[in-house]
Amino acid sequence: MPTQTIIITLIALLIFSYFLGQKRSIAVSSINNGRRDLHSRPHYYGYMVAIWAGIPAVLILLLWTAFNNSIVTSLTISTLPESMQTQSKDSLGLVVNELRNLADSGQIADEADPIKREAASHYQRLQGISKLAKTVIVLVVALLGMIYAWRLINPELRARNVVEKVIRVAMILCACIAILSTVGIVFSVLFESIRFFEAVPPSDFLFGTKWSPQTSIRSDQVGSSGSFGAIPLFVGTLLISTIALVIAVPLGLMSAIYLSEYASKSVRAFAKPTLEILAGIPTVVYGFFAALTVAPFLRDLGESIGLSVASESALAAGLVMGIMIIPFVSSLSDDVISAVPQAMRDGSYGMGATKSETIRQVIIPAALPGIVGGILLAASRAIGETMIVVMAAGLSAKLTINPLEAVTTVTVQIVTLLTGDQEFDSPKTLAAFALGLGLFVITLLLNIVALHIIRKYREQYE
Repeated sequence: MPTQTIIITLIALLIFSYFLGQKRSIAVSSINNGRRDLHSRPHYYGYMVAIWAGIPAVLILLLWTAFNNSIVTSLTISTLPESMQTQSKDSLGLVVNELRNLADSGQIADEADPIKREAASHYQRLQGISKLAKTVIVLVVALLGMIYAWRLINPELRARNVVEKVIRVAMILCACIAILSTVGIVFSVLFESIRFFEAVPPSDFLFGTKWSPQTSIRSDQVGSSGSFGAIPLFVGTLLISTIALVIAVPLGLMSAIYLSEYASKSVRAFAKPTLEILAGIPTVVYGFFAALTVAPFLRDLGESIGLSVASESALAAGLVMGIMIIPFVSSLSDDVISAVPQAMRDGSYGMGATKSETIRQVIIPAALPGIVGGILLAASRAIGETMIVVMAAGLSAKLTINPLEAVTTVTVQIVTLLTGDQEFDSPKTLAAFALGLGLFVITLLLNIVALHIIRKYREQYE
C-alpha cells in the first residue's frame, strides 16, 4: 500500500478512534444529580484513544520511511559479486541507481547483464516486502493502541491530563524544531563564510569600496582577480530601504490612526481589507510597475526640471517598495492602537484633552511597542526584497547615496552569485554566504534596537 494510502487510512482510523473513545466514556459512566461521574469531559477520552492509536503508528511510519531505502539498498548490495562491492563509493552509487531505475521502470527483463537483472529483481522484491510489512505493522500498531486505550477508559481516568501533557510535549518539540532550524541556518551560513574569509581578508570585504566578484579560472588569466568590497552593496541596501521606510512609515501609521480612531465601522470594514490587498500582490508585479511606469515617470520628471535621473534608480525601487510594505506598518499598527484600553482614552478626555492630543500623548506612546514591531517587520521586508530591485534599480554595484542613480542590494548580489551551476569552492560563490551573514547581523541589530524600545515603553505603561 502506498504511503499516501496508509496516511489516509490512518486518519480515518483516528477519527473512528475518537468517536469510539467518546462513546466508551459515556457508556462506563453513571449519572449522579444530572452529571456524569467522569473525571474529564467525554471528548478528552476520545482524544486520548486517538493519541494512543496515532502517535506510535506515525512514529513507526516516519522511521520506516526514513530508513527503508538505505536498508533495502544495503541488502541489495550484499547480493552483488565481491568485485562489484569493492568498487569505489561513486561507482557503487551509479550501479545502485541503475538497479533502482530498472526496478522502478519495470524494464528488468530488458537488461542484458544477468547480474544486474537478478539484483534489480531482488531490489524490487525487497521493496514489495517492505511496503507490505510497513502497511501491516503501522495499521496493526494503530489498532492495538486504540484497543489498549479503549480498555483503559474508566470514570477515574484523568484523560484531560494525559491529553494536555501530550499537547505540551508537542508544543515543546515544535519550539525546539524552530530553534534548531534557526541554529542550523546560522551555522550553515557561518561555516561557509569562514571558508570565504580564508580566501579573502575580512578587512577587504567589510571596508572595501569596489565589488567585482569575478575571479580568474586559470593562473595565467588576467583581469579577473576579483574585488569583494561589500560597502557599495550595504550602502545600496540601506539607501533603498530608507526610501521605502520614509514612504511606508508615515503613510502606514497615519492610515492606522485614521482607521482605528476616526473612521466609521463601514469605512473601516471596506478600507482595511482593501489596504491589505497590497501585501498580497506578487513582488514581480511591483517590479513591472516600477520598471515600466515609475522609473520612466521619474526620468521624464527629472529631465523637465533639469535633473539627470537614471533609467534604473534607487528612488524608483524605494518608492514602489514603500508602497508594497505599507500594509505591514498599517495593519499591525491598527491592531495595536485598537488594543489600547478605552479607559486610557476616557481618562485623557476627562482631563480635558482633545482627540488629537489624546492620540499624540496617550495612545501612540502606549501602542509604541507594537508600532515598532510593525516598522521592524516592514524594514526586514524591505531589506530582503530582491525582485523590485533587480527590475527597477539594476545590478550596478555603485558606491553612492544619490537616489537618482542605479544601485544594487545585498540580496540581488546573492541571487546573482548563486544563479546557475556553481562550484562551492571559489570565493565568488562563497561570497554569497558572507553577504548573507552580514545581512543577518544587520537584521539582528535592528531586532536588538526594537527590543530595547519595547522594553523601555512596556515598563512605563504596564
